[in-house]
Amino acid sequence: MSEYTEQAETFLKRHHLTFSAAYVGFDEYFPDDKEPRSIYTLTLTSTTDRRRSYSTRFGASINMTNEGTEPEAYDLLTCITKSDPGTFGDFCDEYGYSNDSISASKTYRAVRRDWMKVRRFFTDQQITELHLIN
Repeated sequence: MSEYTEQAETFLKRHHLTFSAAYVGFDEYFPDDKEPRSIYTLTLTSTTDRRRSYSTRFGASINMTNEGTEPEAYDLLTCITKSDPGTFGDFCDEYGYSNDSISASKTYRAVRRDWMKVRRFFTDQQITELHLIN
């Protein structure tokens, strides 16, 4: 087991979570994709309260798709939003987007929705720990 996989598995065990990846299909995922990739729904579920879960869509890398590799918990834990994106202006300044861009606005709204899901599912302590998984 790699160090990265071990970090993710340790986090899951410590916080009584399970991970699952469900294949959704093969399509272009990002707006500027030039070739299709595998798309999944990734889910974390609390083993102490099965009604509590966090799910998100995940576009695998082209390399991962070509190798037929499925995403692991590490892939999800390193990709989820771990900080409040703030206002649209803050988001644009931080990530170099134009605040006059429809595409940037769509991206901001998606990040904001994910952040709200993260805040509902994870505790402050867990979010702090997520920053340490690298």
